[in-house]
Amino acid sequence: MTTNCSFEAVDDLMKHLELVIYVPIFILGSVSNVGALFVFCHVLPKWTEPTVYMTSLALMDLVLLFPLPFKMHAANHLWPAHMQRLCSALEGLYFFGIYGSIYTITSISVERWLALCQPYKAKERRSRRKALVICVGVWALVLVVISTTISSFRQPGGAEIHCFHSFSPQGWRPLVIVCLQVFGFLVPALVVVFCSVRTIRALQGLEQHSPQSRAYIKYIYSSLCSFLLPLTPSHLAILLQFLVHQGEIVDCDSKTRISLFLQLALCLSNVTCCLDALCYYFIFLEARSTRKMLKLSTSSHRRPTFSTSEV
Repeated sequence: MTTNCSFEAVDDLMKHLELVIYVPIFILGSVSNVGALFVFCHVLPKWTEPTVYMTSLALMDLVLLFPLPFKMHAANHLWPAHMQRLCSALEGLYFFGIYGSIYTITSISVERWLALCQPYKAKERRSRRKALVICVGVWALVLVVISTTISSFRQPGGAEIHCFHSFSPQGWRPLVIVCLQVFGFLVPALVVVFCSVRTIRALQGLEQHSPQSRAYIKYIYSSLCSFLLPLTPSHLAILLQFLVHQGEIVDCDSKTRISLFLQLALCLSNVTCCLDALCYYFIFLEARSTRKMLKLSTSSHRRPTFSTSEV
């Protein structure tokens, strides 16, 4: 058993990999999300519930993208102690963007499932105002949780800090990690999977009535994969690193591999900012075909129907 492990090789490798990964994500994500906001605010004739959710998601993605240049700088430089508050604020924005996006996508999945499987009730209960209230509620909830948690990630001191790295033991305490894993990812992921599966099954029953259903099935599969594939490895890596901090994993080689896995998975998880562009593309298609699919939903024999005004 080795008690002293060196992570210099991992850090040196990640200094180069972060640039290779983050630069394209930052450029493509910024262009796609700013472009989407422009279209939602100035091109589409009117706002619907989907555009409210997608505007919120685009803003969340931009919040997540904003700290990336600072994160790239911090990978290669130690920051002086007086920049600790700035570091904590940037880390807070980063996690706010991640988990705000997760809960916004979860809200979109629930809205889509309700509109498809309970179209009559959904038509009565849904409105742009309610969609806006839900989005504001997501922003407020995530902001309160992150702001009350991130302050404990770093202990005050006079030493230089490695921003976005080397969190204090308080940041790895069991309560924080369990809540992050369960409420930050596991529960939203289960909700997204459940709603997506139910929506796909309902759409499969409409394939003979509407060729558009096949395209939406492919879209839901794509959005589900773009949610699970980047975010699942990063939360698995956080769990493994938590076991390291708890002393459950002590082998030096395992700790080194987990450190590399964690940093690489967190880098790749940011690709969701670019993959959300798929959602924006289908919103444009949905906005064009709203009336046609609404007629289909009201003429069906009280079977689950789909309105393309839903995301």
